[in-house]
Amino acid sequence: MRLVIARCSVDYAGRLTAHLPSAPRLILVKADGSVSIHADDRAYKPLNWMSPPCTLKEDDSIWTVVNKGGEKLIITMEEILHDSSHELGVDPGLIKDGVEAHLQELLADRIELVGPGYSLIRREYPTAIGPVDILCRDADGGTVAVELKRRGDIDGVEQLTRYLELLNRDPHLAPVKGVFAAQEIKPQARVLATDRGIGCLILDYDGMRGIEDDKLRLF
Repeated sequence: MRLVIARCSVDYAGRLTAHLPSAPRLILVKADGSVSIHADDRAYKPLNWMSPPCTLKEDDSIWTVVNKGGEKLIITMEEILHDSSHELGVDPGLIKDGVEAHLQELLADRIELVGPGYSLIRREYPTAIGPVDILCRDADGGTVAVELKRRGDIDGVEQLTRYLELLNRDPHLAPVKGVFAAQEIKPQARVLATDRGIGCLILDYDGMRGIEDDKLRLF
């Protein structure tokens, strides 16, 4: 991501023409090639933009952005006030933490879903690398760490593995077993969890909330 704050004017030439007179503006150049021009208002909506695929050519004070249709966005720089680039990496996407938090609350109240005779030690059990979603004891008094996700993938299994390595250093807790719980667990994550001796649990979110399935049942 490149961030440029500059006093500039902007001209768009394509299916129609548009002109932005000289003013201080924020220009975003993203890794996908897109370029957008923003004012200090209008929330997230840009004043003008060019979607990818497109190319950016910088020639002294003139920036020319051209897309595959031949449309042009011409930015005339008068004064650059700030110019910086930042590597953001791959974005994990939106995580609906509210659902995961509610799953944690519901499972803590119904800890027997993890296994018969289980009892809750606490939610959000603190460790040096972050809190374990649920720490509980099985029917034999053994410690069990539960990691909760809406959709369980390999990263979740890796996260639980790190927690288990740390928790098993505590003589008051060890040995600690792991359970990976989610509404959906990807096959690769299940294979990895099984290989590491971690149990897998599929959670029925609606059922845990007491919402009946409206599908027809034979019995």
